[in-house]
Amino acid sequence: MDATAECRIMIVDDHDMVRTGLKTYLMLEPKFEVCAEAGSGEEALRVLESLEPDRLPHIILMDLMMPGMDGVEATRAILARWPDIRVVVLTSFLEDDKVLAAIEAGATSYVLKTVSAEELIYALNGAARGKPVMMSDVSQALTRGLRQRAAQEAGDGLTEREKEVLLLIAEGRSNKEIAEELHISIKTVKTHVSNLLMKCGLEDRTQLAVYAHRNGLVKPADR
Repeated sequence: MDATAECRIMIVDDHDMVRTGLKTYLMLEPKFEVCAEAGSGEEALRVLESLEPDRLPHIILMDLMMPGMDGVEATRAILARWPDIRVVVLTSFLEDDKVLAAIEAGATSYVLKTVSAEELIYALNGAARGKPVMMSDVSQALTRGLRQRAAQEAGDGLTEREKEVLLLIAEGRSNKEIAEELHISIKTVKTHVSNLLMKCGLEDRTQLAVYAHRNGLVKPADR
């Protein structure tokens, strides 16, 4: 390790060119040393096990989507064995559920591969200090993921009647049509809709319809 280097980094990505590019760039930063690399989650674990304790990385730049053990699984397994290592997810994916899964697995930061070199260095410096760094779009995705989780948990507590109303909303039925279908008053339908919005943490009927479809409550139409 160079005398001026302060932080050892391991790169885990299934694309050789990505690893080569990151390694080439990080070698230009005196404070960083790329001490190891791997092309999969399984290989990352094997490499870490082969390293001497004083040669373990301080930070792992972790790809998310890899064959076999993906980045979320690898992050969880690595931190269970080496809890002092910081994991910075570096990926092309911004799906809400992926961001949430990575953070819940223990990743310090979640960075998109579209960030600038300066932003990547900023995230690595933050991770070295144990400080999470997320760009605004990632933070928004995390917030949405948490809301969707809360809505899913709330949905598990719906009454049978509320589920019936929800399914009809997903079919595009009006309050009047729902009342006629279920043989209840329009006022009762409105009460059920209000309860659904509150329990699911949503704001309008359109969101309720999307929620029903996303959670498999609506059977696909026969083709």
